[in-house]
Amino acid sequence: MGAMSNHFKRIIMLLVIMFSFSFLGNSVLQDTGFGYNKENLIDKEYVYNKNIDVQNDQMSTLNSREYGYTLVSSPLVSGNQELLNSNTTTFTDSDNQNITLREYPVPEGARPHDVAPATSMLYVNDNVSKNLLKDIVWYTAQSSGELGKLNTTTGATSHIFLGEGSAPHGVIAGPDGAPWITDGGLNAIVRVDPFTENVTVYPLPQGVGYANLNTATFDNNGTLWFTGQNGIYGKLSPSTGAMEIFDAPKGPGPYGITTTPNGAVYYASLAGNYVGLIDTESGQVTVLEPPTPDQGSRRVWSDSDGNIWVSEWNAGQLGMYDPQLDQWKEWKLPGSNPKPYAVYVDTKDKVWISDFGSNLMYKFDPLNETFSKFDIPSPEANVRQILGVEGEVWGAESGTDRLLLIKRDSLIPAY
Repeated sequence: MGAMSNHFKRIIMLLVIMFSFSFLGNSVLQDTGFGYNKENLIDKEYVYNKNIDVQNDQMSTLNSREYGYTLVSSPLVSGNQELLNSNTTTFTDSDNQNITLREYPVPEGARPHDVAPATSMLYVNDNVSKNLLKDIVWYTAQSSGELGKLNTTTGATSHIFLGEGSAPHGVIAGPDGAPWITDGGLNAIVRVDPFTENVTVYPLPQGVGYANLNTATFDNNGTLWFTGQNGIYGKLSPSTGAMEIFDAPKGPGPYGITTTPNGAVYYASLAGNYVGLIDTESGQVTVLEPPTPDQGSRRVWSDSDGNIWVSEWNAGQLGMYDPQLDQWKEWKLPGSNPKPYAVYVDTKDKVWISDFGSNLMYKFDPLNETFSKFDIPSPEANVRQILGVEGEVWGAESGTDRLLLIKRDSLIPAY
């Protein structure tokens, strides 16, 4: 009886030791400061086991593979601690509008490249999707190979793993309400279901080679057009998965891309120093050259009239092409060494530009041809992309692991 009692005591002690190590291990993981560990840390409130569908280039069949990822995400730090790290500034701008400027931290090392509010594109018109996704902002966590998700109501962030080798560049909201990603690491277009978070991968056809995929846009027929800096542009039919790749004029350079309200698709070529108008039927391109040679056309965006606005990286200028008149205009940005990177036209037809040279955001008014500046709170923010919704302009700060919000008319409520 005594031997059995001692054996029982040993079992109890062993269980206590095992539980202590387990508790200590979880504490260490939770205190790392990174907020998530996609291999070890389990978030009990969310299921992250995903099916990743890989669609071949011919799309005669759908190949579904279980990757067995346990994807784990949580806020960078818990609750109110996260919000204390956000910078908020409120002021009145030159148009007598209340402006609130806020930075949202994202997990350390994410290096957000592009950002897209979930309802940011005009073609996201499904009311159910709009209501369910109105507080969601997507961003590409390029360094970690993940799609980031910010909930603007709670300030919490989570990440969705896109696959081994992923290095996502651009993200936009599609007509289906889903985020669509140009992934340079996977050499593929990636779709993430906004509700189940299942990942579907559309690899570029064999033989294309590494494209250095950049950005994407949907035309008015629901076709996704995209660019690759290594000298290609292409299109994907989401309904069939069929993909076609075209060689770009002048070789390497295709970068930003946009769709006008009437469905025309334009892209900018950084290395080629031109803007290309794509014939969406034939896929052929008309080369449009800004007046300034070697200007470095980087990103493009359309206003409501179909004018094309261009960030001219090398020249430090903002360009505009009027397709009705077939004419160009250019404006030098303020400052001694402007480096305009991202460009975006908001719902009021004001043009927003990020300037790496001065660490500023500029708003350009086409009516009076003037620039208004907005100081970014964090130094060397390096805002590489801008997108927005009514009353909001979002930027991805790749240099600071933050997202930037400039909100007009009303103040952001406290959490």
